[in-house]
Amino acid sequence: MKKIGIMTTGGDCSGLNTVVQRIVDGCARRKWSVLGIQDGTDGLYVNPSKTIKLTDETLQFAQSHLAGSILANGNAGNTNFESSARAGKLSTFNKRLKKSLSDLNLDALILIGGNGSLSLAHLYREIYTGLQLVCIPKTIDMDVPLTDKTIGFDTAVQQLVSYCDQLLMTARSHHRWFVVQTMGRDCGNLALHAGVAIAADAILIPEIKFDTDALVKHIKQSKRDYGIIMVSEGISIRGHSGKPADMISRELTKAGIANRTAFPEYIQRAGDTVATDRILASGFADTALNAIESGETYVMTVLQNGAYKTVSLSDFFAAGKQQKDPNIIGAMTSNAYVEPDNILLHIAADMGIYIGEKKK
Repeated sequence: MKKIGIMTTGGDCSGLNTVVQRIVDGCARRKWSVLGIQDGTDGLYVNPSKTIKLTDETLQFAQSHLAGSILANGNAGNTNFESSARAGKLSTFNKRLKKSLSDLNLDALILIGGNGSLSLAHLYREIYTGLQLVCIPKTIDMDVPLTDKTIGFDTAVQQLVSYCDQLLMTARSHHRWFVVQTMGRDCGNLALHAGVAIAADAILIPEIKFDTDALVKHIKQSKRDYGIIMVSEGISIRGHSGKPADMISRELTKAGIANRTAFPEYIQRAGDTVATDRILASGFADTALNAIESGETYVMTVLQNGAYKTVSLSDFFAAGKQQKDPNIIGAMTSNAYVEPDNILLHIAADMGIYIGEKKK
């Protein structure tokens, strides 16, 4: 009988409990035992490791659609991984993780994480020597190379859409514009998808240069005196500082356009998991368990053109644009971004949405 470990790392999102529950179900059918590692790498770092036996009773089926992770993801932004890197003790930390995994006597580990966690798994693969490592991509940013979808993204889009639908009611009542700042870091996928869904009047993302004068002109020419301007948190304006939404708001105010800023913040990571994310979680869970049965290791589950499959972590890392990890000194992350030929950019432009100075 195989012994499988599950760990959720990085920022939380909806769909984590769903994929954990689906894995537990799949393991039960295979007569495999499942051990949950709590608090991500933080939970592995302590001695003894923080673990919980996962059964039907641990995460009840009726609650598997809830946001967050029953396993917890650790203290995001201040993990032992990051503090060890800052102290120059990363090698010691990695050896501690490797020993902890060895002590747990796992046959395989399913690591559910974003592009940062998956990049670190590739860079420090020696941690997972002696067991099969299968990764599942999750992030509301949808910035993981080689997969068409990541767990949590669709729910985050729906959360933003619901939020903006409510704002539009008060925007209409008071004849004003709302500048809504989304998450997404330096990737504009979340802002782009939600912006198209609500027919925002403008969508500003890091990948497309924009001109504030052109934006102001576009808003002034609108047939309405209210609406939504969707702004990704990763945009910047030369000569300005502060939150992106505030910077755009100041420009609108100077032009005499009544507006307010709105920050949905962490509700983007919350909410009941939508159907498409539950389906994705089921597909990734099944693919991960099949990969373990087939003896695969150092792989990531992906959805490509409607098909579930695995790719090697080395291919994942090579496929993206590498940048310095913002939290781990000396490490790199592999990132995906909104490409110039993204169909939603063309759709947005055809709908009359201002998306920046995109070349025709």
